[in-house]
Amino acid sequence: MTAFVILDIEVTDPVNYEGYKQLAAPTVAQYGGTYVVRGGHAENLEGDWEPKRIVVLQFESVERAKAWINSPEYSEARALRQKYSISKAIVVEGA
Repeated sequence: MTAFVILDIEVTDPVNYEGYKQLAAPTVAQYGGTYVVRGGHAENLEGDWEPKRIVVLQFESVERAKAWINSPEYSEARALRQKYSISKAIVVEGA
């Protein structure tokens, strides 16, 4: 079943965060993922959620999404994301 990784990212160092973006994209592709949303304008429609930078990735399964985020290939990029931003991430099964 299709799965989506949804990240809400508050970039704290935009200059160095660019390095994360360059490293992350090839690893997403390597694990069969695709970008559905990549930092476009987000607008709150209900509740008190004020998202910063939203990224949505699509994978073939929850297992594949978890394999990507915990992979050795993504580890350097993940460390940069964690260093230069405050982020939240979830994985959710698609319909």
